[in-house]
Amino acid sequence: MTKASNRPPAAYAEIEAAVGETGLQLRGALCPSVEDGLGAEVGWLLLLGAVGGSVWPQFDRSPEAGDGEPHPLDRWSERVIDALAEHLGAKPFFPFGGPPYRPFLSWARLAEGLAPSPLGMLIHPVHGLWHAYRGALGFAAQPQGWQATAPQASPCPSCARPCLTACPVDAFTPAGYDVKACRRHLATAAGADCMTAGCLARRACPVAPDLAYDRPQTEFHMRAFLRSDLTG
Repeated sequence: MTKASNRPPAAYAEIEAAVGETGLQLRGALCPSVEDGLGAEVGWLLLLGAVGGSVWPQFDRSPEAGDGEPHPLDRWSERVIDALAEHLGAKPFFPFGGPPYRPFLSWARLAEGLAPSPLGMLIHPVHGLWHAYRGALGFAAQPQGWQATAPQASPCPSCARPCLTACPVDAFTPAGYDVKACRRHLATAAGADCMTAGCLARRACPVAPDLAYDRPQTEFHMRAFLRSDLTG
């Protein structure tokens, strides 16, 4: 669904409550630019995402998780966020389904003041590397009751950056992320720890280690990574 509901936009408190019931979390807001191509009816964008394992229980027991079809988490996100949009009088947007793709990473940097980590992933000063964006809700105007929060500084400049030395195959280089080296490692017995417990470089980040994914969620994401069509 891409068409907004005729229902008047909800107040922020109602949006926050409805989103929270899904396991998703509100991840900042911004006023989109004309270049974003969202249409004149979208003047305010609320990003939705996961923090740690916040969506895992709801997704894991969903029809999408067990139907054997491709992209179950994307399909779950689309169903849930479409329903939120219909209920709240908003228009839904997603980081998948392209090309072309919506500029979610640029939106995240504007909405939450995030910056790239040494690994390339956006790091959050509270959630560390254990967060993701699953969609957004577009409203005609800023919801009543919204209170902006000041962006926090990146923790990386003052960090010893153990993430850069934790990868057993040195996949994170000054030239960028070596996808081929990472995938080759994951396909071997030596890569079993990364497959079941998560990327060693990501786990080395000292910010929010308590939010690291548990084993079922980690294995799901690592299998999805190996099936993905990223170059390499």
